[in-house]
Amino acid sequence: MMQIIFVGLSAGAAAALLFASVTSGVWLSIPLFYLAPLPIMIAGLGWSHWSALVAAVAASAALGVAFGGVFFLAFLAGAGLPAWWLGYLALLARPGEASSVATPAGSPALEWYPPGRLVVWAAVLAALVVIVAIPNFGLDAESFRTGLSKSLSRMLRSELGTPADGPAGLPNLGNVDRLVAFLVVAVPPAAAVVATITNVFNLWLAARVVKFSGRLTRPWPALADMTFPKLFSATLAAAIALSFLDSLVGIVAGVLSSALLMAYAVLGLAVLHAITRGIGSRPFLLGGIYASVMIFGWPVLALCVLGIAETAFDLRARAARKRGLPTRL
Repeated sequence: MMQIIFVGLSAGAAAALLFASVTSGVWLSIPLFYLAPLPIMIAGLGWSHWSALVAAVAASAALGVAFGGVFFLAFLAGAGLPAWWLGYLALLARPGEASSVATPAGSPALEWYPPGRLVVWAAVLAALVVIVAIPNFGLDAESFRTGLSKSLSRMLRSELGTPADGPAGLPNLGNVDRLVAFLVVAVPPAAAVVATITNVFNLWLAARVVKFSGRLTRPWPALADMTFPKLFSATLAAAIALSFLDSLVGIVAGVLSSALLMAYAVLGLAVLHAITRGIGSRPFLLGGIYASVMIFGWPVLALCVLGIAETAFDLRARAARKRGLPTRL
């Protein structure tokens, strides 16, 4: 028990430092800020979810003492509790069929929480974090857009050195206003996309670190074979339909649909990993796809389409049957 508490406090201190780095204003602090949930996930996967919970609470408390209640709530709701919950789910298991999981002789077979559902949870939690922040700017669509517009305008004009109430004749005022109008529409769904990527990447990296240390209790899943729950497609379709409403419901639905689409992008990557098995140029093909996504960004849309097509047409099984391979490895 003492080890769990000690590991939790240590992980909480590391998470708090990573999160607080954003106050420095240095560009390097941005990736450190997004890695703040990582120590909590490592504690949860390597020791127990209780250790992760201690880390989340300890980090939130430290940030609250150092920077105030806003930082306490921001970390607890935006990073600490989601990291704890994902780590908790990742170690859930139940008795399964003896042939479903390779286990040591004499030990009961376990069916571990599916990686596809972990990705879904990562997207849902990312959307919830953004949705919870929406009331800070307004309780209806118009007041939300006005509040967000004012905040973005102040931030951009401060960065550009342009007074918020400066003369209308300054040449960059019109450009700033157009940029703010664009960001008001783009920021909420973009924040959900970034939060989804952060959750998935941190969980994957934490699992790799814990696996390398030999403390990962669950076997490494076949990520290329992940699947999503059957109702996930219907949820995405409903969210996209509601996102066209010119109301706060539409804004919330847009945030949710953006996060869910990123989950489908992850499924698209899983499809690519599966259908390229046995191809000699596989490392170069996958490396080029990953590089294009990181450099250009827009190819992720093709991955979203591929993930959606997989749920409709079972592309991996079709490719495996065509090449005479097992449909699931």
